[in-house]
Amino acid sequence: MEFRFEVLAEDPGSAARAGRLTTPRGAVDTPAFMPVGTQGAVKTMAPWELEAIGVAILLANTYHLMLRPGAEVVRAAGGLHAFMGWHRPILTDSGGFQVFSLARLQVIDADGVLIRSHYDGSEHFLSPEGAIEAQLMLGSDIMMVLDECTPYPCPRDRAALAVERTGDWAARCRDRWLRARREAADLPGPGAPGLLFGIVQGSVYPDLRAASARDLVALDFPGYAVGGLSVGEPREEMARALEATVPLLPADRPRYLMGVGSPAGLVEGVLRGIDLFDCVLPTRVARHGTVLTGGGPLVVRNAAYARDLRPLEPGCPCPVCGRFTRAYVRHLLNVREVLGIRLTTWHNLVFMERFMAGLRRAVAEGRLRDFAGPVLEAYGGAGLLSQDLELPGDR
Repeated sequence: MEFRFEVLAEDPGSAARAGRLTTPRGAVDTPAFMPVGTQGAVKTMAPWELEAIGVAILLANTYHLMLRPGAEVVRAAGGLHAFMGWHRPILTDSGGFQVFSLARLQVIDADGVLIRSHYDGSEHFLSPEGAIEAQLMLGSDIMMVLDECTPYPCPRDRAALAVERTGDWAARCRDRWLRARREAADLPGPGAPGLLFGIVQGSVYPDLRAASARDLVALDFPGYAVGGLSVGEPREEMARALEATVPLLPADRPRYLMGVGSPAGLVEGVLRGIDLFDCVLPTRVARHGTVLTGGGPLVVRNAAYARDLRPLEPGCPCPVCGRFTRAYVRHLLNVREVLGIRLTTWHNLVFMERFMAGLRRAVAEGRLRDFAGPVLEAYGGAGLLSQDLELPGDR
């Protein structure tokens, strides 16, 4: 089965659309949220539990897997799907964000970036070609180009240089990917490598975002991501960046907003034509005792729930809400039983799958604005950023 993306419905009141991304390992109905399995696992959850929840696609991170256990180890195990026991699609981030946010040493030039691992201090050189080669060893269904992700605030001249460098690296990544596809066509086996997405950069400068988008569209990638957002910029700046970018991306290709996962941010992204999202937010806040509900976030670890015998969210069909009370889950969290964070994580992932299904239905039925209103009210007005639900001590 070949890769294919099709738009199935469009919302008449916005740029939102519902579609389907078909891959050899299964179809992904969009808009879709990808839980983050940074190191080859979604924290506390087994693959078959994620399958039961209905998760269609996961994200794993090349930077982390390249350092531990090593891309070669994963390849020897038969690729990342076999290694982690997950048989549905996987998207791998190239590691660009982690390079610039976690690595202790960064020496960047036109050839790539020299990094010092935040694990053990060992030095590694990551080139655009190396990022693709690592992802080829992992065997992901969707790969990302190596990009330069800038912080916020970012001076305009630095953002402009990052746009230029990201464009140059994207062209090199594409050349290496195309060579891999040609080589695979001449060999027996499961088929060509997965799709490759370009990443638009440009910080909060709309003209730089537009220039980056045009450069990448000229390279004709199978899909496009918007990166370098949700890094601390004001919500209005993020909105302007999206509005300067998304209309320039091909309508027949999937669009991916990296690092956004609050319900309000998902709604705002979908309103602007985004198809795919990822974020650690649902699992991260779960580990700190916060669960997501239709009425907003509920901090179940708080003392107010010590004797609360209601489920986490009345009416939720997840097995956690069907069996346990807020008081019990709070007790587990307070005595540091790992079951506590498993239960809050499980509930949050079910919430996300139900939420995205609701978004897709609202788009298909032309009522996204009606769907969006209560969500934006419950989760911070016009909130766009994953930081909307940042918790004390959770940095």
